Amino acid sequence: MKRTLATLSKVFRARQRIAAVIPEGRGPVQDREISGDLLLGDPGSRFAWPGRRSIKEISGVCLAAFTFFGSFTPCWPLDKRYPDWPCKQLKVPVLSAAAIWAGPPIDNVGNAWEQAPGLPELVARLAARRTPMTEAEKEIANYLTGTAEEKQEKAKLLFAGLLETLNTQRTQVMNGLERANRKQKEFAGTIREEVEKIRRLQDSPTPDQPQIEELGRQIEWETRIFEDRRKTMSFACEVPIEIEQRLFALSRAIQSALG
Repeated sequence: MKRTLATLSKVFRARQRIAAVIPEGRGPVQDREISGDLLLGDPGSRFAWPGRRSIKEISGVCLAAFTFFGSFTPCWPLDKRYPDWPCKQLKVPVLSAAAIWAGPPIDNVGNAWEQAPGLPELVARLAARRTPMTEAEKEIANYLTGTAEEKQEKAKLLFAGLLETLNTQRTQVMNGLERANRKQKEFAGTIREEVEKIRRLQDSPTPDQPQIEELGRQIEWETRIFEDRRKTMSFACEVPIEIEQRLFALSRAIQSALG
């Protein structure tokens, strides 16, 4: 009975939690694409199959699952243009230079930064969030040398490279989040169908107890996986914000080095 109440309590708490966001291991996610496969990876490495349960416990687990999945409907997206976006912050598909950069215009830069000697490597180091900002600021100051005109040109190329690189990383992360959320919706539908099936079995005049127990264990297992994935996706929602903050910080550092 205590286990049943604990399961009910856990599911109710899961229902109340609004996704809040994935570190790699248990720390911030560092410079890697958050793909659907990463977010919804093999759950077998995280859980062990539950042992045998009494029919009373199975019934409690199924009641909890039905309470959650029977009434579960995905929250309305903040922006209906992006129905698969799972995060609480509004989705901004692309970061624009106008919203971040107050330095010299970069409209005519294009991909010229890719041909500048040593610049692609510098952009990669600065864009990597594992590079401390103090170190990034020093590298920026060392790069922006020469006459005032030369410094302006270098600053344009450097910011254009960072904007393109970090926008690309951010897009990969957001695409992965949306893929993961689509799979999560499909998984919720699967569990909901299984809960309905076990209710029909329990209501049968001659219930098949072994089948009910097996299906109950499966629902318990899948409910754990569902919640684990939701927590993972919740943490991952912070990654686009971290990338945006990184770009803002680098933009300020470049403008500060210009004087």
